[in-house]
Amino acid sequence: MDHQVGAKSGLVAIFFDFGDTLADESTEIKDASQTTQVADLIPGAAELLRELHRRGYPLALVADGRPGTYDNVLTQHNLRQLFSVFAVSETLGVEKPQALMFTYAMDQLGIPADQASRVMMVGNRLDRDVLGANMLGLISVWLDWSPRYSKIPQDDSEIPQHRITAPLELLQVIDALKGPGRKAAELSG
Repeated sequence: MDHQVGAKSGLVAIFFDFGDTLADESTEIKDASQTTQVADLIPGAAELLRELHRRGYPLALVADGRPGTYDNVLTQHNLRQLFSVFAVSETLGVEKPQALMFTYAMDQLGIPADQASRVMMVGNRLDRDVLGANMLGLISVWLDWSPRYSKIPQDDSEIPQHRITAPLELLQVIDALKGPGRKAAELSG
């Protein structure tokens, strides 16, 4: 996997949680097996994913739950093809914050462990997404959007490096990580 384009900001990949990070959990329609059939996306999520893909960042879904959920909803919104890797708890046999959820995605993308600090994890749960990312040295980004989960870190391991309240705010975080003068260079190149 060539990480050249995304590496302009130092990032080699961006990982996303799913429920209340990309999809609005309150809109999910599930079948008898609790697999989501359809759901609305959080405003700005589709645009964010398309822009990150356009910029060349490899995207991985790192999520707990049923694999069919992600196939169904991402296909519904024509976004499934934007993801290079799917690290799904039911398939892997563990849930976040277990390291395997994150290391599997890194391994599938060919990212060595010593490059973990160049991988960004975006999620809505302090106790799963942020904690898991922080334990492995990934860049943790908390999407503080949903009222469904705790907004108070239980300890320092659940404190995110970055906090956003809407998906498209992630672009500002990424641009800030590039440093001054990098955005114009990327846009012209």
